[in-house]
Formats: sequence, structure tokens, C-alpha cells
Amino acid sequence: MKSYLCLFLIFHLFTAFSQSHVENFEADIEKHRLSYKKAFIDHRGSPLTAADTGFIDFYKPEHSWLVTGKVTLTPDEKEFELPTYSGKTRTYRKYATVSLEHKGTHFQLSLYQNLSIQKDTAYRDYLFLPFTDLTNGETSYEGGRYLDFSIGDIRNETLYVDFNKCYNPYCAYSDGYNCPVPPADNRLQIEIPAGEKKFKKEKKH
Repeated sequence: MKSYLCLFLIFHLFTAFSQSHVENFEADIEKHRLSYKKAFIDHRGSPLTAADTGFIDFYKPEHSWLVTGKVTLTPDEKEFELPTYSGKTRTYRKYATVSLEHKGTHFQLSLYQNLSIQKDTAYRDYLFLPFTDLTNGETSYEGGRYLDFSIGDIRNETLYVDFNKCYNPYCAYSDGYNCPVPPADNRLQIEIPAGEKKFKKEKKH
């Protein structure tokens, strides 16, 4: 009887911990999203007004899309010109690849350095992860979505990739911006139903 009681208590303590962990995660994502919307209002070059931010939409937070990635550095990669949706190009270099797994599905993405902004000390450690997936043009923006990291986020060849925080480029809201086109390396043949969805208001032209 005592053993069954111990198992019962352990199960309920674990369940309570798990529920608390999920609630904390969801609260963190909600805080992140409020900050994200506020940045549009505060930034001088923003394509959105305060009223427009009410049309920003997200997938429901999903803890399984916080994925642990195995990082492999690519120091011998050469710089290349990455096109933008405006027709201009920007100079990048692949910094590393990240191997990921979600519910048994394995996939890989590349991290890039924007060499144009590296001269600015504020962006010296900045890493850029643009990608497309099979939700594009359906429930998410057709041009793909982005994630941002710093070199310091990589520890012991590990990077935590939270797809709940992936966001749309400015081109999702208005024309006239130089939004990088995700390279072929990062065009996934799986769905990533996490992060920002399609903008719910008509795009500005």
C-alpha cells in the first residue's frame, strides 16, 4: 500500500511540476510577443502603427518547438551575395549548421553572419537564421520567417532554437524593405506551425 501511495505522490508532484513548467513557458512567450509588438511602435522605421499591431497573429505556444540543436561550425565557408525581396543583395557568410529533431523528424538549418553590419560592434556577434517551411503561403507568410541569435548563444556545440519566437520580415507588412530571401539550405520540407502567422491585415503597397 505504501509503495502505491509513494507512486501516487510522485506522479502528482511530477504532473504539478510539468504544468507549472508549461505555464511559465507560455508566460515567457506571451511576454516576448508583447515586447515584439511594442518594438514596432517604438521603432522609427517600422512598417506598422500601434493600431496595426492588433493584426499580428501567432500560433499557440508549443513547448515542443523549443528544440535543442547540435551546432557544427563552418569556418571555411566563403562569403556570398544573398538576394532580398526588393532585388538588392547583402553579403553573408555561413557560420554554422544546426542539426535539429522534432518528434522524430530530423532536419538541419544554417546560421549566417551579415558581413555588412559586422563593422558595427553592436552586431559583431549577430547570427541570422532565415527559413521557409511548408506552412508558408498557407498559415504563415509566404516569404519565410526569421530567427536571431548571437555567437554567445552557442554553448558546448549546443543551441536552443525556439521556433515559437520566429518572426516575419518587414516585407510581410509592406513593400519597399530589403528582406533577405532564405537560402536553399534553409528551405524545409516540413511544417513549422510555431511563431508568427500571416499578417491579418492587407499588406501596404
